[in-house]
Amino acid sequence: MTVLLVSVNVVEALQEFWQMKQARGADLKNGALVIYESVPSSSPPYVCYVTLPGGSCFGSFQNCPTKAEARRSAAKIALMNSVFNEHPSRRISDDFIEKAVAEARSSFKGDPEEADNPNTGIGAFRFMLETNKGRTMLEFQELMTVFQLLHWNGSLKAMRERQCSRQEVVAHYSNRALDDDMRSQMALDWIAREQENSGALGRELGLSERELETARLAGRELRFPKEKKDILMLAHTQVTS
Repeated sequence: MTVLLVSVNVVEALQEFWQMKQARGADLKNGALVIYESVPSSSPPYVCYVTLPGGSCFGSFQNCPTKAEARRSAAKIALMNSVFNEHPSRRISDDFIEKAVAEARSSFKGDPEEADNPNTGIGAFRFMLETNKGRTMLEFQELMTVFQLLHWNGSLKAMRERQCSRQEVVAHYSNRALDDDMRSQMALDWIAREQENSGALGRELGLSERELETARLAGRELRFPKEKKDILMLAHTQVTS
């Protein structure tokens, strides 16, 4: 009975954790609500994602025989990360920025000089981090995901070609939510790519599904890979309908 209570309470504990943060003055634009999303399935294993205030996303990382267990699994990894996020090392500082920029450059195979170039995606990423010093990464995740998606989708490159400065780009997207309108616009971009290069959408979708699954089972933060998959699925549905 004790084990059952602990399992059930992890969902409540996660919600209470973020309500407590809000009560203590955390800047949560969309409130302290924790949002769960179950992946439709008629048989186990079941999968559930949880999105935290600030935009971070985690998923059930265990083989879950019930939907309730999948929710608890997602809440468990999210609560662990929420608590860890309180450590000073997770707060955006000069050292943190250097490491994050280096990782971003490595992920996208960028030129080292791009990090200091205000007209590149990596340069815009650095500027965005610098303007958010003092916040924690989980509180900053949605904004970071927006820029990861813009970089992945080629939108930042297009803005650079239109001579937009990094300050203009950051100012514009810092006040935009990652919502259905933004997803739909990116889906249209992928539909156009599919029309130009048949099979491109399917290849990218397959890659994103594998990336998301690997990250979920490893207990990693999932907002960027999940948003990529959702955008590509939206495009795929429109192409095949």
